Amino acid sequence: MIYLKLAFDGIRKNKRLYLPYILTCSMMTAVTYIVDYLHYSKTITEMRGGSIIQEILVLGNFVMAFFSCLFIFYTNSFLIRRRKKEFGLYNILGMGKKNLALIAVCETAVTAAISVFAGIFVGILFSKFTELILLNIIDLGVSYSFSVSWSAVIDVSLIFAGIFLLTLINSVRQVGTSSAINLLKSENLGEKPPRANWLLGLAGLILIGAAYYIAVTIVSPLDAIMAFFIAVLMVIAGTYMTMISGSVMICRLLQKLKRYYYRPNHFVSVSSMAFRMKRNGAGLASICILSTMVLVMISSTSTLYFGEEKALSVRYPREINSEIIMQNIDGLDYETLTPLKEIIDGFSKDMGASVENVVDYRMVSAAGLLFDDGTVDTDAGAYRTASDFGGVVKRLYQFYFVPLEDYNRVCKKSETLGGGEAMAFGINRDITQSELSFIDGSDLKIVKTLDAFPITGDMTVDLTPAIVLVVKDLKEAVGGLAGLANYIGDSRINPTWIYGFDTGLDPERQFELTGKLWEKLASLDKDAYMIYSRSLSGREDSRREFLELYGGLFFLGIILSATFIFAAVLIIYYKQLSEGYEDCSRFGIMKKVGMTDADIRKSINSQLLTVFFLPLGFAAMHLGFAFPLVKKLMTLFNLQDVSFYGVVTAVCLLVFALMYVLVYRITSHLYYDIVRGGKEL
Repeated sequence: MIYLKLAFDGIRKNKRLYLPYILTCSMMTAVTYIVDYLHYSKTITEMRGGSIIQEILVLGNFVMAFFSCLFIFYTNSFLIRRRKKEFGLYNILGMGKKNLALIAVCETAVTAAISVFAGIFVGILFSKFTELILLNIIDLGVSYSFSVSWSAVIDVSLIFAGIFLLTLINSVRQVGTSSAINLLKSENLGEKPPRANWLLGLAGLILIGAAYYIAVTIVSPLDAIMAFFIAVLMVIAGTYMTMISGSVMICRLLQKLKRYYYRPNHFVSVSSMAFRMKRNGAGLASICILSTMVLVMISSTSTLYFGEEKALSVRYPREINSEIIMQNIDGLDYETLTPLKEIIDGFSKDMGASVENVVDYRMVSAAGLLFDDGTVDTDAGAYRTASDFGGVVKRLYQFYFVPLEDYNRVCKKSETLGGGEAMAFGINRDITQSELSFIDGSDLKIVKTLDAFPITGDMTVDLTPAIVLVVKDLKEAVGGLAGLANYIGDSRINPTWIYGFDTGLDPERQFELTGKLWEKLASLDKDAYMIYSRSLSGREDSRREFLELYGGLFFLGIILSATFIFAAVLIIYYKQLSEGYEDCSRFGIMKKVGMTDADIRKSINSQLLTVFFLPLGFAAMHLGFAFPLVKKLMTLFNLQDVSFYGVVTAVCLLVFALMYVLVYRITSHLYYDIVRGGKEL
């Protein structure tokens, strides 16, 4: 029992260190339980579209477990640093390394038991409340039945048992490999003055610059998906390298500025920072990365959630949207399409729809490789078997041919075109070619680039770049491509009729009309109407899926952002606490030689202001350069309003900066109280 008693005494005497640590572990446990509970929730499982929410929650659970491991491991290092002196004293008094290991085992067991039990209890207590928040976000009816997910309890217990086991192994390793003298003097050893590693700092800046270049030069959403994670890893590595070496260089430069350095409020602060900047830089980089993650996550998910109506209107421009692919290009003749249109209009009007604001045009789509000289290869076999897959992806385009007659009618224009001429509209990428030459088709000279086109259906969710080509004669323009109709691959041509309209009905009646109109279309004889495939979607019919996806992402963004903010605050807290105790003796000596409390306050402010707001500045810079990349990713969710995303991002940055200043005010007072000897452990 002596080891258990010593463990409890150690936790009690170091409560300023252990209390935030236990609170953090408990919070991580509670949040992980809540996310896991929602994943197993029957309410979410049984609701329409619940699988989307559950997939998002599985991702969130993985992120929480991974982050909890890293963060608890990181914060535990502060505890070990402060406890080494105590362990060294025990060692001098006769305890062996085995005895010290048993004390560490007891301390870890106690903190783990308290943290996991308290975390699961709090998680159970707030799990239903959190479920109600999620259901309210996605606008679903709520159920007030309370339950405990024992599967989530088991999952969370095993996850955090493994995490605490890792921290125990690390603690035993540090104590076991240190001599009694080193343990006793661990707090006074400090760090050797680090050298300014210009190569490391330059490499970090190069990595960050390369990531910024990737972010601002991405033109395709498909490229943005592949580049996003690469850019994130480059920014993380570059930030750590830059702040670890760059902070040392800043201190060295400040020491060379005699007018700045040899002042009472700067001399002590710069000198003390220079001796611990290696560790300090890592802490600042961690705060910067967490801040950037919070800002990117909360700004993007907030934009999706509050811009859901905008995205829904982009994906479904009309309340009813149909896309019918015909068996061949002759199916696009008005003699074939008129009976279909009469069936849709007649059935809709019978159900009370007004059939207004109609969009009605024909098009033929085909995929192909677009080369720099304007040559287009639409041979499916050529690029399905290509060895240069990366090059194929970059050159792959979708082409949509639309007759001039339909364009003028839908867009209320009076444009004219000659033979071999076309007007073009780019989707997901700007058009740089002035002429397109289809190997299996005709040559088209682009005489005008369009600013807008009524894209709808699959065109709105294309990951690949696309070009809409308005041509004088549709059959003539795609005549050479007709042979591709027999391909069962991406390159076959799709003669498609786009038809959409607004109904003037309330949401419930729109939902009903969508279902019954689809049944009517599905019952038509495909051969009689030359139909190859058909799809019909309603805006209200799809609203639920949009709200569940965007609402689920917004909810997960809130949970993870709150966790990351708490983690950043705790890193700042421990940073101020540990540095305060390290600087206490230094400032004590300075007081003996005449330094006043006012001078100490000025020196502390100088030190904190020199480095404290560096992570916030870097995070804001990372966010600014990430904006073009995230904006491209937003288009995958049909959100194309850049100004709206910009406003939301600016608001999130402002709110976060205010919170950051508040944390600075609180922790600077804590640091000052420790340094002037106002508070003791």
